[in-house]
Amino acid sequence: MSLVVLNSVILKPSANIQRLLFLASGFIIFFLIPFAIFADINLNTMFHKNIKLIIAGLLVVAAVWQFTESNIGNGIFLILLTAFPIFLYFKNEFILLAFLKLRKQDFEGAKKWLAYIKNPEGALVRKQQGYFNYLHGIMLSQTNLNQSEKYFKKAIELGLSMDMDLAVAKLNLAGIAMSRRRKLEATNLLNEAKKLDKQNMLADQIKMMKDQMKKI
Repeated sequence: MSLVVLNSVILKPSANIQRLLFLASGFIIFFLIPFAIFADINLNTMFHKNIKLIIAGLLVVAAVWQFTESNIGNGIFLILLTAFPIFLYFKNEFILLAFLKLRKQDFEGAKKWLAYIKNPEGALVRKQQGYFNYLHGIMLSQTNLNQSEKYFKKAIELGLSMDMDLAVAKLNLAGIAMSRRRKLEATNLLNEAKKLDKQNMLADQIKMMKDQMKKI
């Protein structure tokens, strides 16, 4: 009889702790991550990029605890969930949304999403900072050549993940240099863009600009 009582005393705290930790992991998954995005958008406050790594770390801790409790399915689910904040650490959500808007030629929509990034150095990894400048360069290429040139040069300095994006940046810089009659600079940039354009997607634009330079 005493053994049964002892077992019941041991099991009750374990069940309470399990419920508490389950609520904590639920708080992280269903409240903390959406709150981070909500706060970014509605309070115009961009969280530091490392917050996403902290969230991923908490999810891993919750997953390890679930494994120790023999809840293998829950543990695997939590481990898979860590991919979400880690992905957004390297591919910022507002940069992705701005790209989607640009694909639809919605420059105002892209500008709106980029405006939420108040502190690029704190909120973005280096190459995402590059894309932050790259997108600004594209949006200003038709209205403000001085600012566009500045952004494209900064994007190249910070680095871009894809050769095609580097080619587009250099092609735009070549166009700006050509408009200012800096023929040698424009020629060098066009040659660099051609080397980066391995699939020849910019071949027509490069040829057209080279033809135009012959008239300068």
